[in-house]
Amino acid sequence: MAEVTPYIPDTVTVHLGRPDDASAKNVTVDFPSYIKNVASSELYPTWPENALRANIYAIISFTLNRIYTEWYRSQRYDFDITNSTQFDQSFVENRDIFEPISRIVDEIFNNYIVRQGNVEPLFAAYCDGIEVTCNGLYQWGSVDLAEQGMTPYDILTYYYGDDINIVDNAPIRPNIPTYPGEPLTIGSGGTDVNRIEIQLNRIASNYPAIPKISPVDVTFDDKTADAVREFQRIFNLPQTGVVDKATWYKINYIYNSVKRLSQLNSEGLSLEELPEQFPLPVGIGTTGLPTRYIQYYLAVIGAYYKDVLPVEMTGTYDEQTAESVRSFQQVFGLPLTGEVDERTWDDLYRAYAGIVENVPISLEGPNAVLFPGTVLTEGMTSSYVRVLQEYLSYIHQTYPDIPDVSATGYFGPITRNAVIAFQRHFGLPVTGSVGPDTWSSISDVYSDLRFGYIKQPGQYPGYIIE
Repeated sequence: MAEVTPYIPDTVTVHLGRPDDASAKNVTVDFPSYIKNVASSELYPTWPENALRANIYAIISFTLNRIYTEWYRSQRYDFDITNSTQFDQSFVENRDIFEPISRIVDEIFNNYIVRQGNVEPLFAAYCDGIEVTCNGLYQWGSVDLAEQGMTPYDILTYYYGDDINIVDNAPIRPNIPTYPGEPLTIGSGGTDVNRIEIQLNRIASNYPAIPKISPVDVTFDDKTADAVREFQRIFNLPQTGVVDKATWYKINYIYNSVKRLSQLNSEGLSLEELPEQFPLPVGIGTTGLPTRYIQYYLAVIGAYYKDVLPVEMTGTYDEQTAESVRSFQQVFGLPLTGEVDERTWDDLYRAYAGIVENVPISLEGPNAVLFPGTVLTEGMTSSYVRVLQEYLSYIHQTYPDIPDVSATGYFGPITRNAVIAFQRHFGLPVTGSVGPDTWSSISDVYSDLRFGYIKQPGQYPGYIIE
C-alpha cells in the first residue's frame, strides 16, 4: 500500500476543469512544477518575499491535503486535484513561471503546514480577501502583514491560528494510490486491514448501525466482515463483506467526511489512527512526543496489568522506561528488547485503548479520567472535551489567571485560551492543544485541588488484569 504518513508525491495529476466535467483532460506534472504553476497563476512576483513564502506554504499544504486524503480518487475520479478555483486552485497548462516564485518553491516545496497534534497536511484554505473572502489566508492581506515586518510563520499563524507547525524536508515518494491492488477478505492481514478497521470504527461513531471492531488489529476476521457488510448496506454497495476497490475508496471518502480532514476545522488525525506514526524503534535517549505517549500508556497499563512495571512520565526514554517496556513485552509475548518497535507499539496502543473503552468517564471517585488517546484540539466536540472543561473550570477557582470555561463539550477559542494559560502557568509547551502530558498535568492539578491528593489512573473495580 502507499505510505500512510504524509510525503511529497513525485507527480500530481490535474483535471483541467470542474470535477464533473468528463470532457476536460488530465495532465500529470512533477510536484514542484505544479506548485510553481499555481503560485505563478495566483500570486504577483512583486509581492514581498515573506508574503510569497506564506502563500506558497498554503498552496503546498492545500495540494498535499487533497492528495493525502485522496479526496477525488476516493470519489472514483482518476485525478488528484482540479484547476477549478471554485473547488481547488488555479493551474494554467504551459504557462510561464516567475523567477522569484520558482526560486522559493525550489527551496520549500517539501515543507507543509500541520495543525499541532494532527498528522494530515492542513487544508490551508485561502482567497484573495478582496473580491472573495473565506475562513483562511487572505492573499492581499498577507502582503500588508509582510510589509509590517511579519515573517511567513507569523502570517500563517495570523490566519490559521497559533497551533500550527511547519514540517520540514518531508520525504519524496511515488504518488501511488492507497488501494492495495487486491480485495481484502477473511484471512487477509497487514496494515491495510488495520487501516480499514480504524476507519470503520470512526465511521461507526456517526453511523452506529456499523458494529465496532474490537480489538483493532491486522487480521480480517468475521467481525471485520460484519462491519464491512453493514457499511456496504448503508452506502448502497453490494453487501459482500469484502473490501474491493469501490468499498475501499467509499470507506476512505466517508472517513474523510466525518473527520472533516479536507476542511480547515478538521477533527484531525491523531497519531493513534495511523499504523505508522513515529520513526520506530524508540529507545534509550529518545525524547519528545513519542516517549511521552509511551510513558503515559505504560503508566496506565501498569495500573491495570499487575505484571507491567509503572513508569514516570518524564519525556525522556531512560532505563526505567526500558524496564517497563520489557515487562510489557513479557506479558504480551514479545521479544524483550526494551525498545518500542512496531509490534510493541501496536500492542501498547491496543492494551491502552481496551482499558479506555472499558473505564467509564466520571469526575467522581478516586480515579483519574484517562486521556482519550486522541489529541484534543480546537474544533472538536466530545465527552472528553467536557471533562477537560470541568477540570479547567475548577482549577480557575484557585488560579484566576486560567480563564473559566463552560462545560459544553465543544473545544472552542475560550477553551483553547484556558489550555494555553494552564500550559504557561505550569511550564508546559504552549500549544493550545491537549496531549497526554497536558491532560495528565490538568487532571493532577484538578484532583489535588478537589481531593487533596493526586488522582491516579487506578483500577476500575473488576478490571485488574492478572
